[in-house]
Amino acid sequence: MADLNIAAAIFFTGIILTYATYRIFKVLERKAEKTESKLDDILILSLKKPVIIGILVSTVFITLQYIPFPADYAWILSSRYFNTLIIIFATWIAATFAESFICLYGRWVSDQTESDLDDKIIDVLEVSARYIIWFIGFLLILSYLEINITPLLAAGGIFGIAIALAAQDLISNFFGGALIVVDKPFKIGDRIKIEGKLGDVISVGPRSTRLKTLDHQMLTIPNSKISNTIITNYAMPDVKLKVRIPVSVAYGSNVRRVKEILYEIAGDAIKNTDYVLSDPAPSVYFLEFGASSLDFMMLVWAKKFNMSWDIKDHVNFEIESRFAEEGIEIPFPQMDVHLKDGE
Repeated sequence: MADLNIAAAIFFTGIILTYATYRIFKVLERKAEKTESKLDDILILSLKKPVIIGILVSTVFITLQYIPFPADYAWILSSRYFNTLIIIFATWIAATFAESFICLYGRWVSDQTESDLDDKIIDVLEVSARYIIWFIGFLLILSYLEINITPLLAAGGIFGIAIALAAQDLISNFFGGALIVVDKPFKIGDRIKIEGKLGDVISVGPRSTRLKTLDHQMLTIPNSKISNTIITNYAMPDVKLKVRIPVSVAYGSNVRRVKEILYEIAGDAIKNTDYVLSDPAPSVYFLEFGASSLDFMMLVWAKKFNMSWDIKDHVNFEIESRFAEEGIEIPFPQMDVHLKDGE
């Protein structure tokens, strides 16, 4: 009878302690909400349920020690099963903390980028962290209970290898996408060139990146290919673009006057269009004596990488008009044949 009284006292004490712990966590939650750091919120979230339920389970376990059990059921009171419960609660705390930490800080980092790939990576990491920690806890329990886990590990290894081989391309593309997010060689809206393919980045997914070409076609490129190739990004380090316009005039033209005209055309383009920048300033170079022409190169800076064709169209129209006014000939390929007398 005395044992039953002790059991009842322990049980009711445990219930009171469980409720008191619940109230303490409520107070801690309100205090944590007032702090700037979110780490205390994560810690309280991770501890609250496991600790409260752990106290309740411990109360029941200790109470049962004072209640007589038939010999066939005495194994229930073995300390090894109580220690197993401790491992379960510790695993629960670790899994909740890891998942919450990745969710909170991972979301904060992903919100700083325009791509939705990092959001998908965070989702995968959350689930992966939870299952990995629970799997480790499961193995610890089996080991503690002296259950042979070697066949399980061997089977898991073989299964993992089979999955890895079957999903090799998927995994390589996924990690290629993760590298894109971390390294940030481009972002959505940038104009890039990959292996001769030019287009604007539309999306970066777990498996592939999509570009919209200048012909308004959708180009899908595996992320593993992007992570192992050279990428030209026309929007970095800024969106301006150097535009090269070759100009050829006939031999006998006044090269100084040609250069002056080209500078005048560039200056007019700066004033009269929304395409050309004044800084950096335009440049004109007399490059070489060609086979049938004097060759110049005109350099102007576009305000944005997608304005190069507009600039070339405007400048070439002006060159044709001004050269016609000045009597400067634009040559075409030709070949002079000289015959000797008697041949």
